[in-house]
Amino acid sequence: MQPIRRVSIDEVRAARERIGRDAIRTPLVRLPVDDAPAEIWLKLENLQPIGSFKIRGAANTIALAPEAELARGVWTASAGNMAQGVAWCARRLGVPCRVVVPDRAPRAKLDAIERLGARTIALPFDKWWAVLAGTHDPGIQGCFVHPVCDERVLAGNGTIGLEILEDLPDVDVVIVPFGGGGLSCGIASCLRALRPGTRVLASEVDTAAPLAASLAAGAASSIDWRPSFVDGIGGRSVLERMWPLVRELLERSVVVSVAETADAIRTLVTRAHVVAEGAGATSVAAALSGRAGSGKIACVVSGGNLDAAVLARILDGATP
Repeated sequence: MQPIRRVSIDEVRAARERIGRDAIRTPLVRLPVDDAPAEIWLKLENLQPIGSFKIRGAANTIALAPEAELARGVWTASAGNMAQGVAWCARRLGVPCRVVVPDRAPRAKLDAIERLGARTIALPFDKWWAVLAGTHDPGIQGCFVHPVCDERVLAGNGTIGLEILEDLPDVDVVIVPFGGGGLSCGIASCLRALRPGTRVLASEVDTAAPLAASLAAGAASSIDWRPSFVDGIGGRSVLERMWPLVRELLERSVVVSVAETADAIRTLVTRAHVVAEGAGATSVAAALSGRAGSGKIACVVSGGNLDAAVLARILDGATP
């Protein structure tokens, strides 16, 4: 399989025209923390109709799919947020949707997928990851929407970069949670074209930080993966098809702890009245840590689909 290429600014602009029926233009708001190490801004993708940025890539991919392929339905492999994006678009089009999920996917996300009318198919984590890596075919017919390895997905995600630059033209740093690289590379492709001086950093959690390990090794590397409540990012490795583009576009990864992520969630709720899931809060944790530098920093809050019981524990001062 060919490596994923950088998308052009024309592809990103065209995607913005396509996805307007499904995705909203989310606000960029200042985080009101006086003693923060930088001027921190929040790109609130948790306010999308499905609570996640994933609707952008899903909508663009499905809009470009052949009608004959769509007639057989759509499917994806997702822990929750891309599944909701694909299911949202499928419901609007009136076509069936199936979702291959890891068997440890959070119940809150599975319930949300099923509420949108999709059918879930659970696989052990290793087999589910093999679907993403392209080494396992679950035998499902229809239009496959890969959550990461698709230029149409990257172009949809890149529309976030357009909006950040429109609202904060002199942004110094953009921090993006790193799952597979589709979000960070989509945004970075846009920024590289329009404002190449802006640094794009990834954020990862220390229980699952394959990008940091891969950048240190100079090659896509596997890690000792450990589960945590930060479930929306962090796989066992960087996908081989994404590695060349990730290495080209992302300056580095800021790795935060699970405790720092929980602290960031508490800060977002108490200071900005924003609910972020673990993955979405890692970018804010990275900025608050000071390890992303100073200046004007835009943090992509990639999603807000956090289990209520987990949120309650965090607000009570615990680290789940």
